[in-house]
Amino acid sequence: MRLIRNVVLAVAIGATPVHAATFDDPDWPCIQVKVPDISIGQMWAGPEVTDEIKGLAREPQVQGMIGPLIVRRNTLDEAEAMIAEFAEGLGTDRVELLTALFWGTFSQISAERRQIIAGIGRYAHKQTALSELIEAKREELVALNAVAEDQKNWDRIEELEDTLVWDERIYKDRQQSLTYVCETPVLMEQRAFGIARAIMGHLE
Repeated sequence: MRLIRNVVLAVAIGATPVHAATFDDPDWPCIQVKVPDISIGQMWAGPEVTDEIKGLAREPQVQGMIGPLIVRRNTLDEAEAMIAEFAEGLGTDRVELLTALFWGTFSQISAERRQIIAGIGRYAHKQTALSELIEAKREELVALNAVAEDQKNWDRIEELEDTLVWDERIYKDRQQSLTYVCETPVLMEQRAFGIARAIMGHLE
């Protein structure tokens, strides 16, 4: 689990709505379809997000809600309860502040999601480079073992055998972690959609 958490951190530096997807990216390593950006129009059926609303999203009372809502250790049920409590305490500007809350959570989830997707591409490049290195070492090892016994470079053979074991272990561990990381953009999209629906439920 520690390895997986480290991979997610490295990458950040996946009833879901359908969006335009990318099928032609040869560097995308995930079985999940690459969706570079999530669309506000497919998340939100509430009031228009104007510049005034975006300004309200920077207000302390809204900002204080955004962090807890986007953290996935808080379940969607817990997020919905927080939204209900927030909505209950609002006055005549209730609709505007709820819309601002949607915009604030959506924009932050969307930005972090883009970072994750970009990081997955970089991570995949490292895996490809490691795979090529492993293959080159295997080929060299085959060539070294093909010569006569009295001409073999035993020191180099032993070195290659040792480093191959380590490289292959790293590759396998990273690949397993990548499977988890590939799910993160989808989970973030689902969360944004769930939060949007919860907020819209309190608009009237």
